[in-house]
Amino acid sequence: MIEEIRNKMLTHEKDIGKYGTLDKTAIRLKEEEKDIRPEYFRDIDRIIWSKSYFRYMDKTQVFTIKDNDHISRRMSHVQMVSKIARTIGRALSLNEDLIEAMSLGHDLGHVPFGHLGETYLNELSEKHNEGIFMHNVQSVRNLMNLEKNGKGLNITIQVLDGILCHNGELILDEYRPVKKTKEEFLKDYENCYKSKENIISLRPMTLEGCVVRISDVISYIGQDIEDAITMKILDPKELPESIMEILGNKNSDIVTTLVLDIIKNSMNKPYITMSKEKMKALNDLQKFNYENIYYKVLTDEQKKHYKEMFETVFEKNLEYLKKEDKEKDIYKIYLKNMTEEYKNNTTKERIVIDYIAGMTDDYFTKEYMKIIDKKNN
Repeated sequence: MIEEIRNKMLTHEKDIGKYGTLDKTAIRLKEEEKDIRPEYFRDIDRIIWSKSYFRYMDKTQVFTIKDNDHISRRMSHVQMVSKIARTIGRALSLNEDLIEAMSLGHDLGHVPFGHLGETYLNELSEKHNEGIFMHNVQSVRNLMNLEKNGKGLNITIQVLDGILCHNGELILDEYRPVKKTKEEFLKDYENCYKSKENIISLRPMTLEGCVVRISDVISYIGQDIEDAITMKILDPKELPESIMEILGNKNSDIVTTLVLDIIKNSMNKPYITMSKEKMKALNDLQKFNYENIYYKVLTDEQKKHYKEMFETVFEKNLEYLKKEDKEKDIYKIYLKNMTEEYKNNTTKERIVIDYIAGMTDDYFTKEYMKIIDKKNN
């Protein structure tokens, strides 16, 4: 009965082309019994029911100010990536289940206050000899080692690899997958803690992973412009006409233009690519966004304040662990239900990094205020 239903749920695989990834190729770190769900479909379920996924709702995408409910957050971003990537994937006859799992899980490791918070947590991680911290690596760590109270969710290697390799800041002229074994994936993962160059050089093991990688860029490039206009950080008159003429004047046009261009240029090919004209325009638009949005989102004074917040929350929680102050939240809320294996085999510094990386913006702010209030009393 189970096998019969499972086969019925796999009927869509008849539409997967020769460069797509079939369900039977799925590799897990641990063997487990099958149920009615295809492997990557099962991964989607595990991801969307994870605690990390729930926390997307209160995590910054670009703008930390919350007085406008129509500004994109991390939750809306991953759903946009999923929709864009599945559109491309369906047109190219790829595995949509695999694409959706990667898309929805790719930012699970993002820290409070987006990329700025990631920068400060990385500085602390390196300072305390815990290696490089980047959200894509932490996303994999969440799924492999932290979810389910430290047991992990046993997600397939193909999904974990797509998440690890999703770097949405680097635009390439060609996204070509690189075949990997389970051991090679794990080696890639471990090497990510050693240098940022190792992270930048990563390539996905599936064509679906390549689609998710470029879809990450497409999902935020125009949306960030619309959000910046809404927040009055950017005047629509500042948008460069030469780029807009190629990509379109609004987010929906930009997404449509890039998706159609990628489909057209990647059809029946073992790699993902776009026309030179569109790629140059996309690169130019990303540069424009950095100069006119990302570098202007916060003032130097605000950045200095966030940096002090991260340093305070990190150092204070490290102090709590060293003193074994079990009345603190890091014990009562975080460590209380974690496995003994996690507690005994993880450095105190890494525990604090995991704790902070998992915080929502609100939780992090409240944690900081608790510490400050006690200092002042």
